[in-house]
Amino acid sequence: MKTKTPRWRKTSPLSYFLLATITFLSIFPFYWMFVVSSNTNAEISKSPPSLIPGGRFLIVAKKVMSAEGVFFSNALLNTFIVGIAIALAQVMFSAVAGFAFAKLNFRGRKSFILFVVGTMMLPSQLGIIPLFMLVKNLRLIDSLLGLIVPALVTAFGVFWMRQIIDAQIPNELLEAASIDGASVPRIFISIVLPIIRQSSFVLGLFAFLAAWNDYLWPTIILQSPRHFTLQVALTQLKPMYGLDYALQMGGAFLATAPLLILFIFVGRRLVSGVMDGAVKG
Repeated sequence: MKTKTPRWRKTSPLSYFLLATITFLSIFPFYWMFVVSSNTNAEISKSPPSLIPGGRFLIVAKKVMSAEGVFFSNALLNTFIVGIAIALAQVMFSAVAGFAFAKLNFRGRKSFILFVVGTMMLPSQLGIIPLFMLVKNLRLIDSLLGLIVPALVTAFGVFWMRQIIDAQIPNELLEAASIDGASVPRIFISIVLPIIRQSSFVLGLFAFLAAWNDYLWPTIILQSPRHFTLQVALTQLKPMYGLDYALQMGGAFLATAPLLILFIFVGRRLVSGVMDGAVKG
């Protein structure tokens, strides 16, 4: 009996060149932030500018952390708290709602699904004024809860989970569990959640990144510097007179570095989870 040897597709040099170009264009902005944050204004302003990092990064990082009225380290902690809380909440609520829309039969289910999908087509800016009034009535202005509560669940998260559960979990499996006497909560906890674990991780990561990079809403409701998130704190990194490019780029680099480290550790799981959502099981 002949064994088949795996056949590898040949990759053209052009493909390698395109991949190298895309990789360079993706990495260079972060490298440039580091270069600017480690040089003086005079070195940065030279023509052509220097592409070699200087030796001032630790000095600049210390200035960023101790900048008056910015509380950068506190903003970093606030952003972590908000991001993790939003990620956990969105995964939990979206999984429950997605399971209900995908596998439970109830009156008006299709209409609710259409409504959820329809809200995704509306610009988020349209809801800022009523959302602000709601947060104000709840007395959550200038608090981290004012950032967390409006983002507890999103239409995208519900729709994502609905599609994942509908594609990956056959109805026969749920019917068999129901015949064996499992209740709906038991089915959800013991069968659904383990199967969608990878996709839930991806949704949580998306929610965390969105909270980390959010600028508009925190700018509207946060007033005290001690409650600032990173994106708001970065706007405060400016000297009274002139411009300090190294200080501003140093703050931007320190705000981006945790995301780079996170991606290094979870990049494989992110790609795997996205593929799970793209390929019907």
